[in-house]
Amino acid sequence: MTHLRIALWGVLPYLVLAVLIAGTAWRYRYDRFGFTTRSSQLHESRLLRVGGPLFHYALLMVVGGHVMGLLIPESLTERLRVGESVYHAMALSVGGLAGLAAVAGLAVLLYRRLRVSAVRAGTSRSDRLVYPLLIAVLLAGLTATATTVTNPYDYRLGVSVWFRSLFALDPDVDAMGHAPFAYQLHALLGMALFALWPFSRLVHAFTAPLGYAVRPYIVYRSRGHGLYRPAAASGSGGTNASGGPVGTGGPGGRRWRRTNRGAAQAHRAHHHVS
Repeated sequence: MTHLRIALWGVLPYLVLAVLIAGTAWRYRYDRFGFTTRSSQLHESRLLRVGGPLFHYALLMVVGGHVMGLLIPESLTERLRVGESVYHAMALSVGGLAGLAAVAGLAVLLYRRLRVSAVRAGTSRSDRLVYPLLIAVLLAGLTATATTVTNPYDYRLGVSVWFRSLFALDPDVDAMGHAPFAYQLHALLGMALFALWPFSRLVHAFTAPLGYAVRPYIVYRSRGHGLYRPAAASGSGGTNASGGPVGTGGPGGRRWRRTNRGAAQAHRAHHHVS
């Protein structure tokens, strides 16, 4: 049993990390244009508008909760006057609601994929592995959260200690080995999901347009700038840029329009020849 614990909680996490990094680099090198969700919005958008945002925003909240719970030690929250009972109540309520919302959003997306024939036809082999695994990970996480109601377990003194010890290259195998089965199952399913990540559509998460917020403005200019000028209504008075009367009437206005029409044709012919 000791060797199994070492293999699961001391060796497997590093193997999964190696597969995640090497697989992503390989995918980017040989399938750069495959970094996409293969969107099926053209086939159906009504259910997608509901399930897509619900799943993704809820999943961001779930990930944020995991980051806080796994990386922030309990001693720091106690120093900030956040007691264990208050932290547990917040994790149970906010985390539970976020998990349920993520499951609901994923259920809508799965229903859409099975109901719409065009979307179902675009389902790949990796999708058939990713979707059940996503459901299993979310349900295992919800189960682990629900068990703390009847069987209080401070995962920040067990699972979190094991997780942080991985970064120190000194895995605390016993900390994870004594965790309840629901937490162990959730961790194993999560590692399986990360191992599959580079070879599925989940890889699109690495292409989030974070640079969009700081990109420079794009200036658009007309190709025929200065060649076309809108004519005002007839009889409006005044003169145009060429000295002719503004409007549709009068010989000056007609000469100006003919001149500019000829200039535009010459401009297009020049571009065509070049």
